[in-house]
Amino acid sequence: MDGIPPNLSKFVMKNSTLLNHQVLFLTPPFTQLNTPYPATAYLKGYLKTLGLHSSQADLGIEVILALFSKNGLQRVFDTVENHSNSLSENTGRIFRLRKKYLNTIDQVIAFLQDKDPMLAYRIVEGDFLPQAKRFEELEELDWAFGSLGSRDKARYFSTLYLEDLGDLIQEIIDPYFGFSRYGERLAISAKSFDELFEALHRPPSLITELMWKILEQKIQEHHPDSVAFSVPFPGNLYGALRCGQYVKKHHPHIKLWMGGGYPNTELRSLRDPRIFDFSDYITLDDGEAPVRLLLQHLAGEIPVEKLKRTFIRQQGQVRFIINSEVKDVPQREVGTPDYSDLKLRDYLSVIEVPNPMHRLWSDGRWNKLTLAHGCYWGKCTFCDISLDYIQRYEPINAGILCDRIEEIIAQTGQTGFHFVDEAAPPALMRDLAIEILRRGLAVVWWTNIRFESSFSADLCRLLRASGCIAVSGGLEVASDRLLKLIKKGVTVAQVAQVCNHFTQAGIMVHAYLMYGFPTQTAQETIDSLEMVRQLFEKGVLQSGFWHRFALTAHSPVGLNPENFQVKILHPELGSFANNELEHQDPTGAAHDRFGEGLRTSLFNYMHGVGFEIPLGKWFDSKVPITSIPKNYISGQLKSDRNFQLKDQTRLLWIGESPDLIVSEDGESCDLIFSSKNEDLALELPLEFGHWVKEFLDQVSYQKPLQQFRQIKLSYSEKFGDFEELIASEIWEILCEQGLLLI
Repeated sequence: MDGIPPNLSKFVMKNSTLLNHQVLFLTPPFTQLNTPYPATAYLKGYLKTLGLHSSQADLGIEVILALFSKNGLQRVFDTVENHSNSLSENTGRIFRLRKKYLNTIDQVIAFLQDKDPMLAYRIVEGDFLPQAKRFEELEELDWAFGSLGSRDKARYFSTLYLEDLGDLIQEIIDPYFGFSRYGERLAISAKSFDELFEALHRPPSLITELMWKILEQKIQEHHPDSVAFSVPFPGNLYGALRCGQYVKKHHPHIKLWMGGGYPNTELRSLRDPRIFDFSDYITLDDGEAPVRLLLQHLAGEIPVEKLKRTFIRQQGQVRFIINSEVKDVPQREVGTPDYSDLKLRDYLSVIEVPNPMHRLWSDGRWNKLTLAHGCYWGKCTFCDISLDYIQRYEPINAGILCDRIEEIIAQTGQTGFHFVDEAAPPALMRDLAIEILRRGLAVVWWTNIRFESSFSADLCRLLRASGCIAVSGGLEVASDRLLKLIKKGVTVAQVAQVCNHFTQAGIMVHAYLMYGFPTQTAQETIDSLEMVRQLFEKGVLQSGFWHRFALTAHSPVGLNPENFQVKILHPELGSFANNELEHQDPTGAAHDRFGEGLRTSLFNYMHGVGFEIPLGKWFDSKVPITSIPKNYISGQLKSDRNFQLKDQTRLLWIGESPDLIVSEDGESCDLIFSSKNEDLALELPLEFGHWVKEFLDQVSYQKPLQQFRQIKLSYSEKFGDFEELIASEIWEILCEQGLLLI
């Protein structure tokens, strides 16, 4: 029972029923094609620290593989044949080409799984894959493929091929189908459970039948006492409830739970008891403590009143048990996410957009890990900052994080990591980067950030040296007035400078963009677009995505709409999901007319074209002329101040220790710096050369961080004014070779 926290080992060891309780964690369809959603791995890893066994599966990828196979597509086409008189022009073409699809589908899937990479040469020839409507986009994107190699181009073609088939499936087989969602429309802002309840009692579609078949296989394989569904998004709820429906009918002895992002935000005021026809328990917020107590309850260890943040149905009514006396599990005790029994080699790397930053969400297998619980900023007025997953900020140290990184690499054989924080803390990112260098870990990673001034040019260089390849962050409205109203804590100029620091370090940048924030005018929307245009034109932003502002019940805007001059149209709570609120913005623009123009312009900017097109040309209706000077962003980049040395500034050498070679006369020396690409010799007086070498060894990443004042004192005692060294060419060379000020 090694590794069990002392306060938990007693109940685990004495309760044989609990030890024998088998839990099967499931992610219902659909989330991502390229990598598993991490919630089940997090909970499996936590139960492992308690000495409890559990299993997990991603029904999403398994259903996709069953559907997009020769046998699966044959069933699709057999069904389509019964509707052949009502097909659209596009689906009619796909149906006529069905033999071509049946003969290529298994090879395409194997190629996207990187099991048959040489197929790329046939795919890029253009006559191997059958083509329908999605391939019409190629006429607009031919110019983009100069930056893509054959395998990437082939993956993009293969993605379009799958999306064509997806269009057929959605039109004829199951209107709820989507590659990263299933029945999403039924779950978004569903104040009433009626439509979902009705849909759940319709005859099952082919996709539901495939899902049920795989679910039954999992039950027969693992013989679970409990099945727990992670429901992170609205597009997972319908699949989870369909699975619960099956288990209730065919395996009524199995207990069903549900948790995840969707219940956490949408179901906090749940009152409709009918959902408990499909699940016995629904938990909110962090799952570790509620799951532990639920297992104790199912083992007969504690009564139902001792559950934590859990909905149940009692006497036909919904009851919520809070039990705030039991604290949540500290992040240092939750254990390492355990991906060991997921089919990691079966995921598909697809390319939806041939943009090197934008594609990270769908391309490649990423191990998901969290640096810190919650958000260290926690002030943005559009965000659900009143909820635990944002409000309770709890970081863990870099040593524990690297232990978990190494353990996950051993499990998965994969060295790519996506840190899924709301906003990764800069100080923790710095410490993590140093620890990665100290341990000699060869990893690739990316994460979400705030564009704050802490991300200096040298900190970005350090992050890049540790394997960071990309960051994403919220520029949001790109208007200083609105950024202040949002309480983002940044300015557009600051964002531009930070983006430049990342880009100069070789780290790609994605910006989350927003339009339609309360009181946003048409002028501010166009000015925001001009800011974004200039950021792309200057090359400091590589990717972005415009979101329409959504007013959520747990955000400061939702809690105090009068402070933002908006009116909630239907404030009464529904009996089921309550999160996104319909609202009026009397002082703002008619936001609906901007969406398509913003999307189209951004699509072009991400591919490096369209910068010369007047902004008004992107929109169907007349819009204001921008008030932003054409050189605004370039001016902000030029005014970016050099890093100011302070006594508390830390110095860090990330290069190798230089060799010191004494000259024949014994009065001078050469310091030989070896980088991965070349050697550089620096001729110095012997005493000064020894000091430089000792200085670099002292501030090496292998040593504890040294403050500037300590080094300054050491130099001043021997050579005089340290400011002269900083102003010298020698200092500039040292910085170029790997001396960082952070």
